[in-house]
Amino acid sequence: MESKRYPRQLSRGANNAAIALSETEVGKLFSDDTRSDIGSEAEKMRFANAVNGLVVRFHRLETNEALAADMLVMERIYPLDFRAYEVEMREIWFDVFTGELLALHAAGFVHHDLQRPSNLPGERFDNILLTQQGLRLIDVGISVLQRQVGEPFFNAYVQRELEELARFREFFLGR
Repeated sequence: MESKRYPRQLSRGANNAAIALSETEVGKLFSDDTRSDIGSEAEKMRFANAVNGLVVRFHRLETNEALAADMLVMERIYPLDFRAYEVEMREIWFDVFTGELLALHAAGFVHHDLQRPSNLPGERFDNILLTQQGLRLIDVGISVLQRQVGEPFFNAYVQRELEELARFREFFLGR
């Protein structure tokens, strides 16, 4: 069955669609049948934003009555095709990305979705976007805060993410 398509839709993940609200803002839609929690995602986004600028910026929560959905409103970012840039430049972006990701880990945040599982639709690393400001992360829906899961689970998630980071490095620099 085909998913509902919204006006000004930019993308659709496993649970939610993202729509363009303006040139500077995007709304991630949370309808009644979503399996995602808007409040939890907003909290994790705020947490990551307080550490550094790697995760897309949270703006606010609001209701879109016309679409019968709640929205997580965030900054709109415009992805670039990394293959248009020299490998040397990509190495710099990757190094900065790695440093920012490690800072998030040290603060108690793990993205937990750098590499999309093979059984889900989408590109392998479609939560990592190259922008004018460098590599950025989107979609913190399944991200994890250490204070919510405890150290053993958190450390396991970090280890898995570091393995995904190594695979992303090969993908990003090797194409």
